[in-house]
Amino acid sequence: MNKKTTGNLIDGKAIANSIQDALTVEVAALKDEHDLIPGLATVLVGEDPASQMYVRMKHRRCEKVGIHSIGVELPQDATQDTVEAKVEELNADPAVHGILVQLPLPDHLDEEAVLNTIRMEKDVDGFHPVNIGRLAMKGRTPLFAPCTPQGIIELIDSTGVAIEGKEAVILGRSNIVGLPVSMLLLKRNATITICHSRTQDLPAVVRRADILVAAVGRAEMVKKDWVKPGAVVIDVGINQVDDPSRKRGYRLVGDVDFDAVKEVAGWITPVPGGVGPMTIAMLLSNTVTAAKQISGLA
Repeated sequence: MNKKTTGNLIDGKAIANSIQDALTVEVAALKDEHDLIPGLATVLVGEDPASQMYVRMKHRRCEKVGIHSIGVELPQDATQDTVEAKVEELNADPAVHGILVQLPLPDHLDEEAVLNTIRMEKDVDGFHPVNIGRLAMKGRTPLFAPCTPQGIIELIDSTGVAIEGKEAVILGRSNIVGLPVSMLLLKRNATITICHSRTQDLPAVVRRADILVAAVGRAEMVKKDWVKPGAVVIDVGINQVDDPSRKRGYRLVGDVDFDAVKEVAGWITPVPGGVGPMTIAMLLSNTVTAAKQISGLA
């Protein structure tokens, strides 16, 4: 993988493009040499605009690298049985190697039960309870790690900064980012601290971080004096703030005060263009891996 950075900026878009270029070559070879086309199915329940946008982006990227994609859309009021039955259909489809259920699901659905329905070998989003359990346990390896957390690890690795022995602070404890990225960092022998709304003297805790992952969803919460000089700062947040000078009336910012923090950070991701592109790149990579594993080529 080409590691493209400029100054202290971690260019997630360039790194993701490099990964996708390599996958395009690999997918073409699988088709030519083994008549195998990796297949990804997405399941979208409801009409949440953000979820619809994310799913569209995933399908566009699949098309770009040569992965066959199938989109399943179910109404907002779809029952638990309906959603699980659709997942079981995809489990049984030999053309589908990866299944992604777009989260969050509507409140009336049991998210864990739906994710548990996905065959582990097709759990390219990495959220099957057994995969998460393996991620959490010492000496165990999941078939797939969740895409955003795995993308964060790739971004840190791109800097050349060793994770082992470093103090890593994670702001946020969500099931999608905070908790799994903390487990991935622990597997790489970092010392981890997970912060949340009841953490006392938060700036002082964050200031200890050699590696900081900010994933709380609060615009520009992390200030310059919170950050240790030379730290690697990964900003997962995507927040809208009013900006009358922009045509759409707002701009996107992360959880980190980028302009100020970049003056002290050793490395920092922008928003947008940092973590976001890596999430889809890891999804595509997991799908290709799943196709090879299921077909006995891995």
